[in-house]
Amino acid sequence: QVQLVESGGGLVQPGGSLRLSCTASGGIFNIYRMGWYRQAPGKQRELVADISSGGNTNYADSVQGRFSISRDNAKNTVYLQMNVLKPEDTAVYYCNARSVIGGQMYWGQGTQVTVSL
Repeated sequence: QVQLVESGGGLVQPGGSLRLSCTASGGIFNIYRMGWYRQAPGKQRELVADISSGGNTNYADSVQGRFSISRDNAKNTVYLQMNVLKPEDTAVYYCNARSVIGGQMYWGQGTQVTVSL
């Protein structure tokens, strides 16, 4: 059973930056594609970015050029660097792990990101 623990959310002004971290335990980190999703009030959960064990990345159009996902396989940790934040980035951000072998998916508990004056 994989457990994911997120940190780094908070309140930031528009144009500011935050870095989210997610540390995994209980599994073999390298077999998981890691991702960040977000869910704003009244909206469906959506993919923000994900990254393979080899470092191949994928971004939602809305964050391309502003957000950067990375991972440190030695630390079992994935990061999301968020720059030039906008009010529409306000959401609960969830870490996700998806096994490339059996397809199992795991979720973190979520961390709130609020972009406001």
